[in-house]
Amino acid sequence: MAEVIKMPRMSDTMEEGVIVAWLVKEGETVSSGDTLAEVETDKATMELDSYFDGVLLHIAVKEGAVPIDGVIAVIGEEGEDWKAAVAAAEAETGNKVEAKEETKQEAIAEPVQEPAQAVSAANTSAPTPPPAPATNPEQHSSNGRIKISPLARSMANEAGIALESLSGSGDNGRIVKKDIEAFLSNPTASAKAKSVPTLPQLGTVSGKDEDVAISQMRKTIARRLSESKFGAPHFYLTIEINMTNTWDSRKRLNEVSDVKISFNDLVVKAVAGALKKHPKVNSSWLGDRIRYNGNINIGVAVAVDDGLLVPVIKNADQKSLSYINKEVRILADKAKVKKLSPEEMQGNTFTISNLGMFGIEEFTAIINPPDACILAVGGIFEKAIVENGEIKAGRMMKVTLSCDHRVVDGATGSEFLNTLKSLLEDPIRLLV
Repeated sequence: MAEVIKMPRMSDTMEEGVIVAWLVKEGETVSSGDTLAEVETDKATMELDSYFDGVLLHIAVKEGAVPIDGVIAVIGEEGEDWKAAVAAAEAETGNKVEAKEETKQEAIAEPVQEPAQAVSAANTSAPTPPPAPATNPEQHSSNGRIKISPLARSMANEAGIALESLSGSGDNGRIVKKDIEAFLSNPTASAKAKSVPTLPQLGTVSGKDEDVAISQMRKTIARRLSESKFGAPHFYLTIEINMTNTWDSRKRLNEVSDVKISFNDLVVKAVAGALKKHPKVNSSWLGDRIRYNGNINIGVAVAVDDGLLVPVIKNADQKSLSYINKEVRILADKAKVKKLSPEEMQGNTFTISNLGMFGIEEFTAIINPPDACILAVGGIFEKAIVENGEIKAGRMMKVTLSCDHRVVDGATGSEFLNTLKSLLEDPIRLLV
């Protein structure tokens, strides 16, 4: 019996997936567990595996966007009629869409009276952007852009491979993962990949504009942060922390630690300790109720090419500095190549965004739903400070707490920041 393959939901916020490349061609035999295609979601480029044995009879969508539960392929026995199975699956999907539309019409006909706060938030939310056309952002354009899957592009950039030196084996000459692997398996090619590129001659650089299609990740970031910024009433609290003792303590820790503890690790540990003492900050706005979360799960924002990913350190208050260091490094490396699993990006109760390594002294961050707060961490700078009536050098760091005023009040946020300050200014308390 022919089995219809539909677009699965690969993350909690995914509404559609983009078929980047098929790794199996029509007529080829596949087994359960084989990778069929690369799919770009709102958070990562993931591999779509087969759950069936048989022959790939039909590919419904070769490239482009497909909504959740949309038909993308059929697997069955060789020579089997797959059209009836596709028609039945499409009819089922159509019935679901029709039912949703009927529900919407009923909601319009009999509007429910909403609380004033909810109405206000809805009226001030950002307008929903029109859906992006179902095109592949990597297609050749009139200016000759190279067709390459996002995963292959990331691998090529990491290895220092010039895209012009590659040839693609995917559909319509698209460069895919196996082309990068084949290139790197050739020692001569690898040496060429590591060579330093030459600078273009003056006057040869084109000044043409280039329009790039919005990725699924960027669309989701835009939607969620617009909803957060305009739906949640933000207010901001900034405090300056003397990191001199932490600076010295980190040096001593790294003399005995198997891993190199970073300042970010110390901030994560201190935030977890402060949240334990101020559970109201470790909370979520759920529309009709506030949830005070029992676990302390800290999201750590990681910059990637398409924006930000937020891997989550689960139960951070129960973990040592060295364990936090190892977990953050592993998750950050996976985030940069878009290999985070949905489980590794879910369950956050508080988020940290650290731009200190970029020389930023102070900034504000937009709350990452469903959290009630996010902490923006600046760099550590040597400054003149007054202590006991004397001027001396100190290493200072500014942090800004963005709060959802529906959940956290000014006094609550201030108490949290003062506890965080005391922990970082006397870091021995992080170890007890």
